[in-house]
Amino acid sequence: MTSTVKKITYSGMFLAIALLLPLLTGQIPEIGMALSPMHIPVLLCGFVCGAPYGLIVGLIAPLLRNVIFHAPPLFPMGLSMAFELAVYGLTAGLLYKALPKKIPYIYVSLILSMLIGRIVWGASMFVISFISVEVNFGVSAFLAGAFTTAVPGIILHIILIPVIVMALKKAKLILNE
Repeated sequence: MTSTVKKITYSGMFLAIALLLPLLTGQIPEIGMALSPMHIPVLLCGFVCGAPYGLIVGLIAPLLRNVIFHAPPLFPMGLSMAFELAVYGLTAGLLYKALPKKIPYIYVSLILSMLIGRIVWGASMFVISFISVEVNFGVSAFLAGAFTTAVPGIILHIILIPVIVMALKKAKLILNE
């Protein structure tokens, strides 16, 4: 199987996981929003398959999940998440490819991807708030949504994702090298 076929296959798997993983927390939306389960497979897709695949999976996942499961709500959450997750997948793939393949740099790639993605989420919500009078979004809403309420998810991602990336690297399943 060629590398491109493997990347497409893995990307499909990561997309499926992104659609299904939130079902584990779906009964309690507050837990789902705190743990951000859809972010995990998108970030992993960027690390494993590369920037273009991570971008596509991140962009499609919240929109497709809305079509299939009617969650997250398409406007404004699904739309802003599509931008955020696309940037997660893109930057995780770009940074992992560009930086040395040592453990500390996995963390650097992850944390920078999460920061840049949250900034893009905030920027998209800010633009949406100008387009729609129903959406009120300012600095305090950005800080609360991007960081304060997201702390459990941030911690989970920082613990879980590097361990998975290292295990996949050891198993020679990383295609983005």
